[in-house]
Amino acid sequence: MLWEGMKKVTLRDVAREAGVSHGTVSNVFNHPDRVVKKVRERVEAAALKIGYRGPDPLARVLNSRRVNAIGVATAEPMAFFFEDPFASAILAAVSREADARGAGLSLVSAASDKALAWNIGSALVDGFILFCIEGGSRLVELTRKRGLPFVALELGVDDPSIPVIGVDNVAGARLAVDHLAALGHRHLAILSMPFGDSSGSGPAMRSEAEAAEYSSTADRIRGYFEAAESLGLLPMPIYQTRNEEKSVIAALAELYEGQNGPTGLLCMSDRIALIAIEWLRSRGRNVPGDVSVTGFDDIPVAATASPALTTIAQPIDVMGRLAVGMILDGPEETRKIVPTRLIVRDTTGKAPGRA
Repeated sequence: MLWEGMKKVTLRDVAREAGVSHGTVSNVFNHPDRVVKKVRERVEAAALKIGYRGPDPLARVLNSRRVNAIGVATAEPMAFFFEDPFASAILAAVSREADARGAGLSLVSAASDKALAWNIGSALVDGFILFCIEGGSRLVELTRKRGLPFVALELGVDDPSIPVIGVDNVAGARLAVDHLAALGHRHLAILSMPFGDSSGSGPAMRSEAEAAEYSSTADRIRGYFEAAESLGLLPMPIYQTRNEEKSVIAALAELYEGQNGPTGLLCMSDRIALIAIEWLRSRGRNVPGDVSVTGFDDIPVAATASPALTTIAQPIDVMGRLAVGMILDGPEETRKIVPTRLIVRDTTGKAPGRA
């Protein structure tokens, strides 16, 4: 044990102690199947005796120029991955595909811009999956500087030079309106996701919503209005929320200030929809008897909630699989738009007064 504390122990030191070649020791630690058991045990015993703890992982990375790990990055604090239902569902899908390919994941996030820049610049990964609900432009800027492969999910800007996996938001929104209209609903309202990084909350004009900084929000607004206009369902009020309880409840309180209010709510996320359902029921309004509610995402809790949520499903598992493949294999195409579908459950029904 005299080696400990004196100098860094190397493979050559182990070889000298075990009385074997440097190459044999290297094989014991990197390709153990190439060394007979008796020699392997002698080398391992020698390494233990002089305090050798195995090859330096950083040196191995530098030699191979591959980490076999993917960074999943957000401009939000780390807790966002676990507190936001859609983010956690995407993370689970990415994890399953990474597991299947034997790759690791590194979560990259920060509560400040300076820390985010450091974390992206120093992460030991082969590429990044960017979760771009908020702060997408900054994530792309920092990742481009790093020079590693990346792909953006839910990117809020329309830039054909950025590798993107997204969904057909316009078509998905149209499905929700068509569904409620087929049930006889004539009075609809939109509870929207944020329009941009620094936008507020509250009632909004259609022109303001369609010009939203976040293209996913703008596209869903456009889909809702295209369908509503074709069906004669205008005017249709819009309330911008921050996709959290306080702003959603404020919107609902204003929409249902009187005795009436819309009979159908077009919620731009399942999280908004679930908050809305809880609030409506706490105020004595039956869902779907008095008000029908649609979501957007199909996070896991949408199917298990009571009542189960009617929603526009994003193919979350497909998106996770594509994202991992674009990092590990290289993209076959830089923009992949996947279809949505309507899943009818228990939160939508015939409009009040319709048999």
